[in-house]
Amino acid sequence: MNTLALGPSWLDPDYLINTFGLPGVLLIVFAESGLLIGFFLPGDSLLFTTGLLVTTGQLDTPLWLVCLLVALAAIIGDQVGYLFGRKVGPSLFNRPDSRLFKQENVEKAHEFFEKYGPKSLILARFVPVVRTFTPIIAGVSRMNYRSFIMFNIIGGVLWGVGVTLLGSALGKIDFVHENIEAMLILIVLISVVPIGIEFLRARSKSKKEAASGDGEGQGPSAGGSPSPGQRGRHAKR
Repeated sequence: MNTLALGPSWLDPDYLINTFGLPGVLLIVFAESGLLIGFFLPGDSLLFTTGLLVTTGQLDTPLWLVCLLVALAAIIGDQVGYLFGRKVGPSLFNRPDSRLFKQENVEKAHEFFEKYGPKSLILARFVPVVRTFTPIIAGVSRMNYRSFIMFNIIGGVLWGVGVTLLGSALGKIDFVHENIEAMLILIVLISVVPIGIEFLRARSKSKKEAASGDGEGQGPSAGGSPSPGQRGRHAKR
């Protein structure tokens, strides 16, 4: 099976699986789930292709075993990311001028996890780049450890097993098997939709806050002119 590389040839899922086999898949899933250097790796398309190759017999490993190992790699990866953020994160990222994180972003992440922690850990699994940094931010923010483990497991199983099974199920369809390049592109596009939505929301919020700030700055009391009440008090004097 020849797939269309969506970047360098060494990031092509078919190339990675043929070259490194299942151990390579597990290592990539582990790295992308919680190591800073893994944010660029093709997790979704790799798992989809893995499931497809198992179904077509090109990867000689039982599907249940592949799903189990992938889920474990994803869960352990997030665990390492969390511990890294908790032990080392503050010393690396608590600087306002950090190239990776800013102090205000860490504070926002803490507030975010306090309110949406469980939901964020599950949903972030399906968003490239975000799934790499989420467990690290959770560690830096010192999210409750028991909650993290619980939702880390749920997210790891839903993503790791779910995407692999999706590739396996759709791989039985001739149209999907014959148009795997288009399917991989579709998976990538769907996975980045949440990033685009969040970017537009943040941009809209920033514009509203800027407009609100300008409105307050142009108020009668900001320009130095006394308000009607102040003029009345001065007049009485």
